[in-house]
Amino acid sequence: MRIAELSKRSGVRVPTIKYYLREHLLPPGELTSANQARYGTEHLRRLRLVRALVEVGRLPIAAIRELLARADQPEPDLPNVLGHALMSMGPREHHPSEERIAAAEREVDDLVARRGWRISETAPARRAVAEVVATLRQLGVEEPITYIDGYAEAAELIAQVDMSLVRGRIHDPADLVYGVVIGTIVGDNLLAGLRRLTQEDAAVECPRSPQ
Repeated sequence: MRIAELSKRSGVRVPTIKYYLREHLLPPGELTSANQARYGTEHLRRLRLVRALVEVGRLPIAAIRELLARADQPEPDLPNVLGHALMSMGPREHHPSEERIAAAEREVDDLVARRGWRISETAPARRAVAEVVATLRQLGVEEPITYIDGYAEAAELIAQVDMSLVRGRIHDPADLVYGVVIGTIVGDNLLAGLRRLTQEDAAVECPRSPQ
């Protein structure tokens, strides 16, 4: 298909497609002349992925480029791609000291062992959880790790749903990576919205303050 048809089918404007090409977010098309190229379904799929990362994930272009480079490896390391997708979602507002993070990391290691999770020592999410625990302590929340088990149990159920959505695509690595990235970034936004809905519902059961 020509770039005009690619634009029509993807919903992405031609100037934006050209920008993505310049930024190496989209692989070049097959040249048919000096200034004309043909694009295929793989370009359409990539455009939809980039659009989701930009519009829903709100990732900067540089982060998207690095994430896609990892995903485009011949045999992509899915845990690595997944971890990088999570870490690309923006800086944290609080920055605990390294000493606090180190203490929290030991607690997270205990949580991982207690839950029987098979997590690599270099998993970015391990430190991300430790930073949250350290931040909670810094903000005066006592023993945050004691109630994280409840969140961990819910996270296990969510992870099973996530993996069930991509297992059917495991025969095609490109589709599998697409599913993992979309599920991670778009799924996080979905979960945040669902959490707000269920919190409002749960709040109905909370006792009201006396007037």
